[in-house]
Amino acid sequence: MTDASPVPQPGQPFPDFTLNDASGQAHALNDYAGRYLVLYVYPKDDTPGCTKEACDFRDSAPLKALGAAIVGVSADDAESHTQFAEKHSLPFPLLSDPDAAYLKSIGSYGPKNLYGKVTEGIKRQTFLIGPDGTLIKSWLAVSVDGHADAVAAAIEKDQNKHA
Repeated sequence: MTDASPVPQPGQPFPDFTLNDASGQAHALNDYAGRYLVLYVYPKDDTPGCTKEACDFRDSAPLKALGAAIVGVSADDAESHTQFAEKHSLPFPLLSDPDAAYLKSIGSYGPKNLYGKVTEGIKRQTFLIGPDGTLIKSWLAVSVDGHADAVAAAIEKDQNKHA
C-alpha cells in the first residue's frame, strides 16, 4: 500500500506552493530562491506548542545570523494569523492553506497520534529548503524544544558541504 501524499525527499526539488499570508499577499517557493527557506508546518495558531515553536523561530539568533527565511503554514485563516503574529511579534509570514490541499500534497496532513488517540489533522513538520529549491532536510515529527537550533545547525552543515 502506498501513501497517496508522498513526503518530499532530501535532494529532490521541493514542491512549489502559492499561499497567501495574513495580508493577502501571495508567497511562492520562487520568492525565496537564492536563500535558505525554513518552511514549518504547525497545527493551530496560538496553541501552547505552536506558540512556543513560533517564538523559538522568532528568537533564534543562529537562524537570524544565517539569514534564513522562515515561513509558517497552517490551515488557519488570515484573521487568526494576524492576531497570532501581532500577539507574539512574529517577524515572518504565516501562510494560510485553508483546505489543507498543499499540506496534504506534501504529506503534512493525515493520521496523527496524540496521547494514544489517532486523529486526522496537520502534522507538526519542518522542511529546510536550499537556495536552489531542493529539500535539504525534513523533520517529520517535530519536538519543539531545541528545534530552531537544530534547523540552524542543519543550515550550517549544508553550508560547510558547499564551502
